[in-house]
Amino acid sequence: MKYEKSKMSGIQKKYLKYMCTLLILALVLSSICVWTYVRRNMTDVIVDKYEFMNEKMGIALDNLYRKTDAVTAEIILENDVQKSLRNKELQEVEKNALSKYFAYIDLNHVADYCYIDNKRNVYEKSYSQIGYSDFQSSGLREKMGDEYAKTQWIWTRDYLFGTGDEALFIGRYVNSMDYAHEPGIVYLKMNQQFLESVMDKDRKIAKDVAVGIISPEGKTCIRQEPEDLSIEKRTMKKITELTRTKKSGVIVRGKKIEGGILQAYRQEETGMVIFTLVPDMVLNQGMTQILIVLLTIYAVIAVLAFVLSLYASQTFTRPIRQISDAMTSFDGNDFTHTIQIHTDTELDKIGHAYNEMLKNIEEFQNEVKNQQKELRISEMNTLISQINPHFLYNTLDTIYMLARINGEEKTMKMIQALSKYLRLSLSKGREIVTVEDELENVKSYMEIQQIRNENLFRYEIECGEELKTRWILKLILQPIVENAVKYGFCDIFEGGLIRISVTEQAGQLTFSVYNNGTPMEEQMAEKLNGLSEIPVSKMKDSFEEKKHGYGVINIITRLRLKYGEDVRFFYESDTNGTVCVIQIPDDGKENSEQ
Repeated sequence: MKYEKSKMSGIQKKYLKYMCTLLILALVLSSICVWTYVRRNMTDVIVDKYEFMNEKMGIALDNLYRKTDAVTAEIILENDVQKSLRNKELQEVEKNALSKYFAYIDLNHVADYCYIDNKRNVYEKSYSQIGYSDFQSSGLREKMGDEYAKTQWIWTRDYLFGTGDEALFIGRYVNSMDYAHEPGIVYLKMNQQFLESVMDKDRKIAKDVAVGIISPEGKTCIRQEPEDLSIEKRTMKKITELTRTKKSGVIVRGKKIEGGILQAYRQEETGMVIFTLVPDMVLNQGMTQILIVLLTIYAVIAVLAFVLSLYASQTFTRPIRQISDAMTSFDGNDFTHTIQIHTDTELDKIGHAYNEMLKNIEEFQNEVKNQQKELRISEMNTLISQINPHFLYNTLDTIYMLARINGEEKTMKMIQALSKYLRLSLSKGREIVTVEDELENVKSYMEIQQIRNENLFRYEIECGEELKTRWILKLILQPIVENAVKYGFCDIFEGGLIRISVTEQAGQLTFSVYNNGTPMEEQMAEKLNGLSEIPVSKMKDSFEEKKHGYGVINIITRLRLKYGEDVRFFYESDTNGTVCVIQIPDDGKENSEQ
């Protein structure tokens, strides 16, 4: 069979669209996984590298402190220093010699020095001209504390030598080895290169990261960082908070903070913290090249996949287009318009099924023509049945007028009740009525029964005005009342009572029909109450008892078909009589056409 060729069919476009979407999704997911894996591994390598560097610098800071501790210990043991602590004053020559001694101590990067003995003599460089009052006003004495045997590192402003710049002072109490005298104090002011020396060996590695040393008070002693890196104030605040810890050694290892990854080492004796912040841009180095390689590979894969998908879609969609064209061109009259497909796939079955469908449609079309004749006959019968209720109403009105002429009030009352009952029961073919109409219907029925059974019973109806406008399934109360009259009052001749009440409870309309006649047998009540648990299709077959049963089955069946399994229907009986309770979902002011 021939079919019109087109550039690309709709199914082929969808196939390509789905394949491309699937391919893109696969590429995106795989790229995310590869990117995450590579980035994590590279990050681990970089972090390990700078963790090692930071720990090395921390150890170098430990060694630097030990060096200063050893140097200050040598100063204490020097003979001239010990002589200066005795009661006897040194001679002028000895004082000059002692001042020069400090210039030759074994410690690099000493910018200035000052020694104050226990007699308020000050020893310094010859050009410093520092007096004891300068020492007192510098505030260094207060920063020394009470540890006489410990070398102290003090980061503060230089008011001793008058520069006013922040600098590192190394101080230590100098005690006499022979006598119990007041100690002296030695101060060594270190230049910037002293602390920078801990980074000399790793300066090349550290050029891409931020490195710094913070004093125990949280002041930055040294900070080196790349030109294109600027540490945020809040990030620096988090770093300075590390000085509050009492731990020593490595206190932070590979912690992710804003701006990068942090490592930190705390020197135990001085409380100084040396930190390394590896910025995000360092972590991302090398990832750009990897990303380019990935994108190149994925681009090649995408092109190859698209070409293969295009070829496969053409092969796959050619017979489908043939079937589509055959179905589209079918006008509903030519049933010889079959197709022949040979692909050794499921499409062969579809082509065969299409041919069988044409055959079935032809047979069905002939059957429909025959049924249309029967339908026209059925419509005529329906019109005739619609005429019958009007004929019945007109006949009842005629009988009512005749009874009125003859003054037969009971007959008039009974005909009027029957007419109202029939009108409400038929409800113009509607299945849904208002609560008010349903109560009027059962009221008409009870009035007919009162005429037939004079003095047998009286009735009461309780319903709030707001509930009368609710919509419910019609004819659910009349069969219950009929059972009450027929079976509940079968053993009495007068004094009967039927009470109907309508209430709303927990979003459900509750209808209660009570009669004070002979109580329903317990076995019968259990059978009727069990109907709600039986499937609708098996309800009639499962209830063999004719007494009470048919009307109740009819009510439950209609209620469950309308409202589903939320319906509750049950009987309760005791020595005072029997009550039937129906609970249905409250649909509110539902449209009566539903």
